[in-house]
Amino acid sequence: RLEENMKCIVFVKRITVARAIAHILQNLKGLDLWKCEFLVGRHSGPKNMSRQKMDAIVENFSSGEVNLLIATSVGEEGLDIQTCCLVVRFDLPETVASFIQSRGRARMTNSKYVVLLERGNHSEEKLLNDYIDGEGIMNGEIDLRTSNDVFDHLEEKSYQVEKTGASISTACSVSLLHRYCYNLPKDMFFNPSPAFIYIDDTEGIICRVILPPNAAFRQVDGQPCQSNDEAKRDACLEALVKLYELGALTDFLLPGSGSRKNKASTTNGSASNSHDDESLREELHEMLIPTILKPSTCKLDCPLNLHFYYIQFFPIPADRHYRIFGLFVINPLPMEAEKLEVDLHLARGRIVKAGMKHLGTISFDEEQMMLARNFQEMFLKVLLDRSEFTVSHVMLLGNSETLQFNSTFYLLLPIKQELYGDIFMIDWPTVKRCLSSPVFKDPTGVSAHGSYLPDESLRLLDNMYSKTDVVGSLIFAPHIKTFFVIHVILNELNARSEYDGATYEDHYKERFGIKLSHPEQPLLHAKQLFNLHNLLHDRLRETTEGGRELMEHFVELPPELCSLKIIGFSKDMCSSLSLLPSLMCRLENLLVAIELKDVMLSSFSEASQISASGILEALTTERCLERISLERFEVLGDAFLKYVVGRHNFLTYEGLDEGQLTSRRSAIVNNSHLYELSIKRNLQ
Repeated sequence: RLEENMKCIVFVKRITVARAIAHILQNLKGLDLWKCEFLVGRHSGPKNMSRQKMDAIVENFSSGEVNLLIATSVGEEGLDIQTCCLVVRFDLPETVASFIQSRGRARMTNSKYVVLLERGNHSEEKLLNDYIDGEGIMNGEIDLRTSNDVFDHLEEKSYQVEKTGASISTACSVSLLHRYCYNLPKDMFFNPSPAFIYIDDTEGIICRVILPPNAAFRQVDGQPCQSNDEAKRDACLEALVKLYELGALTDFLLPGSGSRKNKASTTNGSASNSHDDESLREELHEMLIPTILKPSTCKLDCPLNLHFYYIQFFPIPADRHYRIFGLFVINPLPMEAEKLEVDLHLARGRIVKAGMKHLGTISFDEEQMMLARNFQEMFLKVLLDRSEFTVSHVMLLGNSETLQFNSTFYLLLPIKQELYGDIFMIDWPTVKRCLSSPVFKDPTGVSAHGSYLPDESLRLLDNMYSKTDVVGSLIFAPHIKTFFVIHVILNELNARSEYDGATYEDHYKERFGIKLSHPEQPLLHAKQLFNLHNLLHDRLRETTEGGRELMEHFVELPPELCSLKIIGFSKDMCSSLSLLPSLMCRLENLLVAIELKDVMLSSFSEASQISASGILEALTTERCLERISLERFEVLGDAFLKYVVGRHNFLTYEGLDEGQLTSRRSAIVNNSHLYELSIKRNLQ
């Protein structure tokens, strides 16, 4: 504790222990000098740690933002922190190599290596002594080696990417190819893995690698080698090189969602990210775009009539306000799509019922179309890649002189209701107010100081703003790298008000090292911007004794720590925007199901009795997490298939007994045989 810039790594055996120790140390006030984080592997259960998060934790530990790291064996190799002066083994290492490697993480001169043993446990003491003796034997073998031969050329082939310097050799090519196959889409009936066939050739043994059907290619042959193992490693290297050339591996020669083929479609929207990029999988089939949402041949230089669908939200319980939105499309939706009703499941058992109602058509001129496209681009950036708003200026592509339709076209815009009657209109004032935010203006043309009366303005991090602009706006707090929506201004509170036994001013100075320059300003009542979730899936229903957990969570922020981003981006609008992606996902899927129903109708008229929602359920797997899946239909289909095949066998093979009939039926209806039949019939 007396040393400055102290850095320590604690090695544990189990992931749960790493998480638990880190959580305890982070919440002990007597250990405030230790800034603790935990480091576990990328495939560590449902809360796995992404590669980006692992790199960020190691970077923070290297820079000093974190000085205590609780790590599993994943940290024993590769961590080169020159200022680490203490390594503690909370659990005994399992091998001599682990003992040596973990001790090598203490890079600083006069560093210490501590091993914790259970008092009186003689087996642990003996194991530790064996490790020490084993290290001595290894050192003796090195010092007393009898051969001084130097291998100038190793019998290993390698491949290197010039762009990043990443390389792969035959030594690890087999394991990396298995890892690529493991990341391919799979289910309970199909586990993708490579197959190897060895061919005797006049020059040696050739290994043929056969990849799963959903890989980037099917097979490749290696070069002739002297043994099966050598041929296998060489063929795997050839396969990896070909996968990289096809874009199935990243520039670092790694499989996963970060491949160059998918990099353009990868988003950083949610920490959810955020979750977790290593859990994503490539699509097995191409994405189908509903024909009705594809733009038709129309020009934007003349009025464009779009069909208007009013989106209705009914929260249960009715404890939130949602801004009214409208969906605008070129072609009218089918009747089954108009009747769509979706239950969107929020946290803590809350549900929002969503539906649509057709309200005719609305004409858009060229200026209105430009505003609508810019507004939609704005909130999509907030939803999917809000990192763009951490800078002072954001460019909207819709500002270009010529607008072109993408592969999918629809508009989502805020709606306002007239004071009298049931007339709904587009809220153009709100659209224009959002797009007039300073973040969308040319930085050279924005005034450095606003001309406001002292009682009507607030000093924010980037400028002086009117209080009316601050309320109902999206702001960014750089000190915690988080976006918030301002609900109200708390005129009765400022930074000198009491907070947790002290004041807000003391809290920010102690917690973040920030000395407030304007503590007399009123605090902002802010709600953190949501992270995008799949609301079509059943969220965990948390039971609480009181109703407090159902209340919205707000924080108080000093204005001078906030940078204003979007004006008019109210809390109610954010609540609605959090629902729209899940609603549109279900709508697009239903439209595809309706198109499939039309195809079926052209083949047999009985398809008219099938609902589009039933077809959608039959197309949806359990892994889609949408509360509907084909599992129920699969039970019925399996039962019908077994009945048909069993009846056919019974009538055809009169001489077979019960066991033989059952075996023959099982051989016909098993998944492998059905898969082969589908290939022969071009049903793939």
